[in-house]
Amino acid sequence: DVQLQASGGGLVQAGGSLRLSCAASGFTFDDHAIGWFRQAPGKEREGVYISAPDGSLHIEDSVKGRFTIASDNAKNTMYLQMNSLKPEDTAVYYCAADPTGSVYFTEDDYWGQGTQVTVSS
Repeated sequence: DVQLQASGGGLVQAGGSLRLSCAASGFTFDDHAIGWFRQAPGKEREGVYISAPDGSLHIEDSVKGRFTIASDNAKNTMYLQMNSLKPEDTAVYYCAADPTGSVYFTEDDYWGQGTQVTVSS
């Protein structure tokens, strides 16, 4: 079975850091587009950081310079390093992978279950 397991969320003070992890099983990230999304209460889900197979990146403006994405092929895991966190970063964060390599993610793609990030002021 294809599965993404997200973890690493929690409560952190403004200015702090968190690293989210997303472990894949049943497939590898090779040739996949990978990404992190978030959904805050009352808001639509938005793409935070997306990496295409060709290495191109799509980064949400509000996180530029603060968030970075990485992957560890040996562990079949991708990460979202979040620094200088702000209260407005509070949301449920989801990881996703698109096996076609497209950066236009849909519900048909692989999605993790979400992990809550709460940033206190």
